[in-house]
Amino acid sequence: MMEAYAEYGTIGVVIVLFVGLLSFLKTTLMNKLNEIEEMTIKLIDRWNRSDEARDRRHEDTIKELNEVSDAINYLKGRMDK
Repeated sequence: MMEAYAEYGTIGVVIVLFVGLLSFLKTTLMNKLNEIEEMTIKLIDRWNRSDEARDRRHEDTIKELNEVSDAINYLKGRMDK
């Protein structure tokens, strides 16, 4: 009879340890997942900011190109007269 209690007690302890291990791993993995999610969001925000800066540079370049083109057309018109 005592052997049965010892066996069941050992099985119970193993099951409790296994459930505790699963719980620990779950919380640890969820914390890591949240950290990775935050880093991903920050990375996407950084890419968006760099895209905005690139778009502004492109618009400035096009604006300057249009001004130079207007000046060339003006000079060309003055030379044709």
